Amino acid sequence: MRDPLVVDLGYGAAPHTTLELAERLVAVNQSVRVIGIEIDPERVAAAQPSATDRVSFRLGGFEVPLPDNQRADVIRAFNVLRQYDESEVVGAWDMLRSRLSPGGIIIDGTCDEIGRVATWVSLGADGPETFTIALRLVGLDSPSIAAERLVKALIHRNVTGESIHRFLVELDRQWAVAAPLSVYSPSQRWIAAVTAMKNAGWPVHGTASAWRLGEITVDWDAVAPRP
Repeated sequence: MRDPLVVDLGYGAAPHTTLELAERLVAVNQSVRVIGIEIDPERVAAAQPSATDRVSFRLGGFEVPLPDNQRADVIRAFNVLRQYDESEVVGAWDMLRSRLSPGGIIIDGTCDEIGRVATWVSLGADGPETFTIALRLVGLDSPSIAAERLVKALIHRNVTGESIHRFLVELDRQWAVAAPLSVYSPSQRWIAAVTAMKNAGWPVHGTASAWRLGEITVDWDAVAPRP
């Protein structure tokens, strides 16, 4: 089997995310290759000294230019689409999907500067599949803080009548109901809130082992924007 190929699209002014991603992935699979892609030539040039036998850097954008026209198994694009108009999201998704290998996945996400609040959409060859919120639970007032970091496809849809708004309102309510469990730990409180969301009919993925990390994942269709 060929080496897995992972792309970190839009790594920013310095290649920290690309290098950290590679470090974590190589610990699991030593044959993985990670390519950081940036649209700014100066950023690509500045990253080159950090290249290794498993990490490289290339100039490009949503077209995801790869050596020998290879396809990516994973494309991570964090805090990239937030710079574009909502009307451009689907076109960008389509272009990225065209660069995937069979069974590949795209992670289109947004997070705060220190990674304590994040949301992302997972996309396969046929389009968006799931939506995830990930939060640092210690000191969390309300899960709807994620509204500040919603992915571009949703950030302007957090209004009455949209599914993402209903989802965040209900998640806040279940977090409040589970407040007594905070005496045990914020993780126990979060697990109870997510369990209640699932019991209420939301298509929640995963089990408590994932939920205790501060994540909740649902089918994309449950929060997708209204046409």
